Amino acid sequence: MKFLVTGGAGFIGSAVIRHLINESDHSIVNVDKLTYAGNLDSLESISHSDRYAFEQVDICDAKAIKAVYDKHQPDIVMHLAAESHVDRSIDGPGEFIHTNILGTYTLLDQARAYWIGLDQEKKEGFRFHHISTDEVYGDLEGTDDLFTETTPYAPSSPYSASKASSDHLVRAWQRTYGLPTLVTNCSNNYGPYHFPEKLIPLIILNALEGKALPVYGKGEQIRDWLYVEDHARALVIVATQGKVAETYNIGGHNEKQNIDVVETICDILDKKVPADKPYKNLITFVTDRPGHDIRYAIDASKIARELGWEPKETFETGLEKTVQWYLENSDWWHAVQDGSYQRERLGVSS
Repeated sequence: MKFLVTGGAGFIGSAVIRHLINESDHSIVNVDKLTYAGNLDSLESISHSDRYAFEQVDICDAKAIKAVYDKHQPDIVMHLAAESHVDRSIDGPGEFIHTNILGTYTLLDQARAYWIGLDQEKKEGFRFHHISTDEVYGDLEGTDDLFTETTPYAPSSPYSASKASSDHLVRAWQRTYGLPTLVTNCSNNYGPYHFPEKLIPLIILNALEGKALPVYGKGEQIRDWLYVEDHARALVIVATQGKVAETYNIGGHNEKQNIDVVETICDILDKKVPADKPYKNLITFVTDRPGHDIRYAIDASKIARELGWEPKETFETGLEKTVQWYLENSDWWHAVQDGSYQRERLGVSS
């Protein structure tokens, strides 16, 4: 089959494409605008495959998206392109509204027009898979509950609100127009090729340079951590085997407080690249993020039960691999910062 992957030069998108090229015979079209977090170097290992093509396109450009559909004739669309950093959404929500809502609408609208024109066999096999986040469900503070596929939406940030909006659009296009869609909501991803604005790569790189390791509030926020290659595998399973109109939650079964994540990274670095003092001495508590949710936790029993997916990596094995990757790939993370972002604090405008 031919997959059209939006945001394929990003963190999760590039993992999906590497997985598809390395573990299947499918063909892939990567559609990416190449914003600050999109990096084709993340696809260098597979870029010469005759099953891979790249189109530099803004998903909000309806004419360009139509041309991509017409030219490449995809069987499956996997929509990952999104603005995704909560702190950036606090500083500049407009870009999140534009890309995550208008961009998803444009992809859906053009997908519907393309799908209607397919012959019956290809029409029945077509899928539009929308990849979203557990943050749309809001905050689990004070409970032992887990997010299920039927948890009501209660987004807290401009980012999660924009993703919630895009989820609703996808379901509306299925219900109203019959477009064969699926939705997945995932927990926090980590792993190789992660842009260093996010917690784990930020802490690794700051530690290596002897800089402060900023922890919001007291570091008591709890997240469920999912290794990105486990997530990529789950997404391909959903896209190819999932049931139309269904939602699948994808989690790593790894609830950790942020402070525990940071301290575990410090412990790993103490063993791999010992410094004069323990890396934990660099931990610095800073003013919390506005509107910061306390706890997210995914119930991933549905995807395990119905599609047979479970994560292969524990948090310990995945984090060890992640730290080692950053130690061995300094050229990549030096290049992606390119002077426009030097790991400064974001999300403090309010």
